[in-house]
Amino acid sequence: MAYLSDIEIAQSCEMKPISEVARTAHVEERYLEHYGRYKAKVDLSLLRDAADKEDGKLILVTAITPTPAGEGKTTTTIGLADGLRRIGKDVTVALREPSLGPVFGIKGGAAGGGYAQVVPMEDINLHFTGDFHAIGAANNLLAAMLDNHIQQGNELNIDVRRITWKRCVDMNDRQLRFIVDGMGGKANGVPREDGFDITVASEIMAVLCLSSSITDLKERLSRIIVGYTSEDVPVTCGQLKAAGAMAALLKDALKPNLVQTLEGTPAFVHGGPFANIAHGCNSVMATRMALKMGDYTVTEAGFGADLGAEKFLDIKCRMAGLTPDAVVIVATVRALKMHGGLDKKELATEDLGALERGIPNLLRHVSNIKNVYRLPCVVAVNRFPTDTDREIGFIIEKCRALGVNTVLSTVWAEGGKGGEALAREVVRLCEEEKGDFRFSYADSLPIAEKIDAVVRKIYGGKGTVFTPEAKKQIARLEELGFGACPVCIAKTQYSFSDDPKKLGAPEDFDVTVRSVKISAGAGFVVVLTGDILTMPGLPKSPAAERIDVDENGKISGLF
Repeated sequence: MAYLSDIEIAQSCEMKPISEVARTAHVEERYLEHYGRYKAKVDLSLLRDAADKEDGKLILVTAITPTPAGEGKTTTTIGLADGLRRIGKDVTVALREPSLGPVFGIKGGAAGGGYAQVVPMEDINLHFTGDFHAIGAANNLLAAMLDNHIQQGNELNIDVRRITWKRCVDMNDRQLRFIVDGMGGKANGVPREDGFDITVASEIMAVLCLSSSITDLKERLSRIIVGYTSEDVPVTCGQLKAAGAMAALLKDALKPNLVQTLEGTPAFVHGGPFANIAHGCNSVMATRMALKMGDYTVTEAGFGADLGAEKFLDIKCRMAGLTPDAVVIVATVRALKMHGGLDKKELATEDLGALERGIPNLLRHVSNIKNVYRLPCVVAVNRFPTDTDREIGFIIEKCRALGVNTVLSTVWAEGGKGGEALAREVVRLCEEEKGDFRFSYADSLPIAEKIDAVVRKIYGGKGTVFTPEAKKQIARLEELGFGACPVCIAKTQYSFSDDPKKLGAPEDFDVTVRSVKISAGAGFVVVLTGDILTMPGLPKSPAAERIDVDENGKISGLF
């Protein structure tokens, strides 16, 4: 049987005009700024005007530790929203925007899959409404003003060896990780070591996604630290007088984007920080807007629950005052068998032994949500044709022992219809089970103890090892008054540990912290572990080789 690709399914769907989608979301036409027939930005005044309206229920979708077998977190998020709508609920979706780098690298598209997608799929995956370009422009304006300040006399006495601000581009380009610039003589700048981050790792992305207004945006931009003086004093964006111009570049990017699912459910798609190197959640503004415009809002956090969900709960919820009403943890039999040691080529055969070895990964994520964060949760199993009833039954039994239900999801093949059972369980959790939400650490803990709390409680490690450099950096950050900030841990997405080869639910491991820095505008401390890079590279055979456009402007190859 020949299956349609994701892009073929998306292109075969008849989209509704965005004004009609907006009416479904209770958004009046006067708040819309149209980007063609099927996309719009929503003016921030909607939030002010809807301030007295009660928020809907917030459902977080997260997943087990990712594998090459795939889990389908975004697909489940979209299918669940469509399923909720099919059972008569007033629902909105809040998602991140895809980054061009992975789209042209290993993903080839990140707007869901099968019959659970947001559309127009090609636009969302490519330039969309230009948000990421605006973020890159604001980031690079600050870099240009920083280097210009040094060129024009360096009144702030910035040490060129201690500049922490990098330029950015929204592409996987390893060639730009480490560069030397300012070459060519005095008129062409001051020679120094420099580098690029991918746009989704830029602090500007985090700032935009955590800002609550234009005023808050400007204040956060002003606090960004770009480097240090010869006397080890931080130098900020505010001192360089760049915040106003940067905010001017970002004023439209701050407005959430409204699109639709294949079944016409309103979707706010806005912002896109990476989850293994940033906080991995869509914007606070989009989430708040979605909560005001629906009785149920389904959102997701990037990668596994140890990364995306931890940061959603410990950073975004802490800063924005949000509390999820229920959590969905997505798993597949195939991925759990990979965690049990099977090769990707062996996943089509029933293997309860491999499943038993791999299921501790799911159970640790479930335990974290239920016992650390004290939130009601359900396991959603994306069923594949090769999954056997005995394998599914095994997962159901193991999760039931933790007091958590398991629901089969077939949203990839059936869209909202395949998400109705999951939707009913989510509604039950929201209506019948009351959470007792707690963070995994308190604001008052020192930075090192916050990191150690995440390592022990969420990752399941035995402790944290800090390099001498990291210890010195932590001490300095606490001297500067940043000790109360939450921590944003950058680590591999492929393991609970900082070693991507340790699959399943490893035990008796330490996590090594090699570097710590402050994102003062975002308001969190970035903790670097393992070999995490803030500028990815393209794979040997990038998706870009298969992406094309025909004479009529029809795009192909986005999976």
